[in-house]
Amino acid sequence: MHTPSLPERSIEMYASVTDRDRIERLRTLADSLSDVRVLHVNSTATGGGVAELLRSIVPVCESLGVRTDWLAMDATDEFFEVTKAIHNGLQGTESPLTEAMKATYRAVTERNAAEIGDAYDLVVIHDAQPLGMLEQFRETMPNAPCVWRCHVDLTDPVEEYLTFVSGYTSRVDHAIVSRSAYEANVEAPTTSVVHPSIDPLAEKNRSLDEETIAAERDRMDPLSFDAPLVTHVSRFDPWKDQFGTLEAFRRARERVPGLQLALAGGMAGDDPEGLEIYERVAEAAVDDPDVHVLADLPDTRVNVLQRESDVVVQKSLREGFGLVVSEALWKRTPVVGSNVGGIPLQVEHGRNGYLVDPDDVPGVAAHLVTLLEDADRRTAFGANGRAHVRDRFLLPRQIADLFEEFVDVLDRDR
Repeated sequence: MHTPSLPERSIEMYASVTDRDRIERLRTLADSLSDVRVLHVNSTATGGGVAELLRSIVPVCESLGVRTDWLAMDATDEFFEVTKAIHNGLQGTESPLTEAMKATYRAVTERNAAEIGDAYDLVVIHDAQPLGMLEQFRETMPNAPCVWRCHVDLTDPVEEYLTFVSGYTSRVDHAIVSRSAYEANVEAPTTSVVHPSIDPLAEKNRSLDEETIAAERDRMDPLSFDAPLVTHVSRFDPWKDQFGTLEAFRRARERVPGLQLALAGGMAGDDPEGLEIYERVAEAAVDDPDVHVLADLPDTRVNVLQRESDVVVQKSLREGFGLVVSEALWKRTPVVGSNVGGIPLQVEHGRNGYLVDPDDVPGVAAHLVTLLEDADRRTAFGANGRAHVRDRFLLPRQIADLFEEFVDVLDRDR
């Protein structure tokens, strides 16, 4: 296990984007947890949405007086191949779950759990990768409630994988999911819903001056920001469907001459499929000069790309939540997204973007054309998107919701 590095954060830094009532609510809840020590455990410190969330959540909790640590796992490629199969199985992909895979999972999780020497009052286990630590947590911290925070899409899990994971989740004290539709497939004593959020102060989301924007635009040459631009930002992952976005773009380009597509993404440290998908996407785009496949961009460059694009597409086949949608909307860029997972919570159809069925390539293309041909509509949608994210999907709201859950699990007075 290792402790990831953290940025400087305090709740007062969010005063310009958060209502004062929400900040005061946070402080009141934090007072109820002032003598509590919380541990968050996840699989990786880099490359994934969970790591991004924790990098902001943990220091803000500390600033509020709630002692909070974050530990990320040390694991082998073999372990991450197993946990990616579990991730895919929970999201609906049929593949064998062998006894050897289960043995690898148990060995690595037990070894990591044995490295935790401190005691905590509450443990939050993120996704399936660290769940195998549960038994050791029960032994070394018998009075500490364990909460499972599930970030994946549990709409249609493969029974074999759900059964394996349920062997652990049935023994946690509480489970938190990102959307109410997932609760039916979680076997836990109690469940609740907390929507994820973006950090408006993070490098990927903060306001930028014109000089920085201009410099980052130049660094993405030959991509041109003087021609129409559609962007897709996500990990290189089979569930993100860059191939469907590519097909929709090519249909839209028939109506919008000079249209470009940026397929930007990265490889998470716990995702062994990332490089393979990246290579397949790059091969599919290699002969098209209007398509730009951009891997592992710095966060500031992603910020500029989302900010300067005309439309963002998030054509996921499954999606736990999809915070890249809120990232784009926060920057006043309309989104065409699939009607799966948490995307419809963020995209208000006909108001800040459009929703389509996940396999509706012609629908994506048609909505792209509508937006690309109507600058006034894009501006109106952008303003609506910014307001929607400010109200519902910024970090202080998520931390307040988490504190509510912690107070309940620990049976504290508010």
